[in-house]
Amino acid sequence: MPIAALPSRRERHVANRFSYGWTPQLSRQIKARGGSAKWFARQLQVGRLDDSFQAASFRWWPTLRMTPEQMWRAQQRGDIGMWEVMEDYRRWCLVRRVQAVPQVLEVMTELWENHLHVPAIGEAEAPYRVSYGRGIRQRALGRYADLLNYAITHPAMGAYLNNLNSTASSPSEDLGRELLELHTVGRGVFTETDVKNSARILTGYTGDLWDTWKVGYKPGNHYRGKVKVLGFTHKNTAGDGRPVVRAYLNYLARHPATARRVARLLAVRFVSDRPPAALITKLAKVYRKHDTAIKPVLKALFESKAFAAAVDSKVRTPEEDVVATYRVLGYRIHATTGSDSAAEAIVWQAGDLGLAPFTWPRPDGRPDRGDAWTSTSRMLASFDLHYTMSGGWWPSKGFSRTTGTAWLPASKVRFDVLVDHLSRTLTGRRAPSWLVTACAQAVKCQPGETITADHPVIRWYLPRLLTTVLDQPAHMTR
Repeated sequence: MPIAALPSRRERHVANRFSYGWTPQLSRQIKARGGSAKWFARQLQVGRLDDSFQAASFRWWPTLRMTPEQMWRAQQRGDIGMWEVMEDYRRWCLVRRVQAVPQVLEVMTELWENHLHVPAIGEAEAPYRVSYGRGIRQRALGRYADLLNYAITHPAMGAYLNNLNSTASSPSEDLGRELLELHTVGRGVFTETDVKNSARILTGYTGDLWDTWKVGYKPGNHYRGKVKVLGFTHKNTAGDGRPVVRAYLNYLARHPATARRVARLLAVRFVSDRPPAALITKLAKVYRKHDTAIKPVLKALFESKAFAAAVDSKVRTPEEDVVATYRVLGYRIHATTGSDSAAEAIVWQAGDLGLAPFTWPRPDGRPDRGDAWTSTSRMLASFDLHYTMSGGWWPSKGFSRTTGTAWLPASKVRFDVLVDHLSRTLTGRRAPSWLVTACAQAVKCQPGETITADHPVIRWYLPRLLTTVLDQPAHMTR
């Protein structure tokens, strides 16, 4: 094959931010669509994209299809632990990120699952966690008001933040507080009285967490009486408080402080750890103008000068590094065949780098800042990941990948040209001179040496060569 073509700076930037990593295949898709802007617009039209992999891969893990009661009974019998179901859910999410066509949808699903965070680790929320995540994915590109209503009233959130046992006489403040502090207006906007009334509004949702696992709503458990939170007031006299909850959540979703928090969340994810204040103000204005719709905000961000200027300014999280490495090395994950298959091992690989998906223990969700993921231990773990995957040693089965001479651009090629080809293929960039030197030292080769299919570089040292290219900042950032 010829020397790999280079994408434009803009194309590579868009691919790295709005997908799980630039690849030559994705580059071809963007060019076929007519450029990054048209590709991005198409990605927002989720119903027109091939999403069959999402449904197919869901069938790889039968545990994900269990009802809450079935899951509990299976654990009681000793057949399977709820933690194992949560492991399967995390695997499914990672595998989707590697191979699903609607990449923007996957990125946004991850963003909302971390913002409206319910850890996939606790027993109380585990039986409801799969349906929670699937529902967030369905709403990830809709209106934030709808997403907030769904998340706050879902039994997974109710179990995690103790709202399923919150009653009129003994309201739990956990969800009422985090709703204000984390999910909507943020600190410094509300008072302790607001928290108490927030908790009162949310009473009435119930669940049997240790037998039938059935959930519902009991009007007798709902607090009745006038409530006031910020500028929201309601007489709240009916036994069924769900209309009050909807009105309250819709109010919070449209609050100016929530608009700024959502705008900042998106700006941090797609622009930089410290996004410009002017960008946040602009995005918040678009959010309110379009009644909490997310697509117009993403479009405004995509078209902003701040986004265009933010190339390579974000450090990849552990899970992003794992997924991007799978993608750029040409791994295609097959249905799970056991603990040493890629579909199973991928979650352990993310954990080895610092954090598996949805295992952050606090309700604020895992951080999306570079300073959280730039320790020495993280870097060493990433180097090990790149090496074992470049060699195809771990995971050891359950995948197909690019191997051997498929990495050669021609039957004979100078070593420095080969390094440039690999840099173009793996990072979308030309190889700087220092990378050629580092690669030559790694495989004990001269830059001008001729490489063929029988050369030791291809037969024995190719994993070292690929790893050296992957260990540079160009792959560790997005």
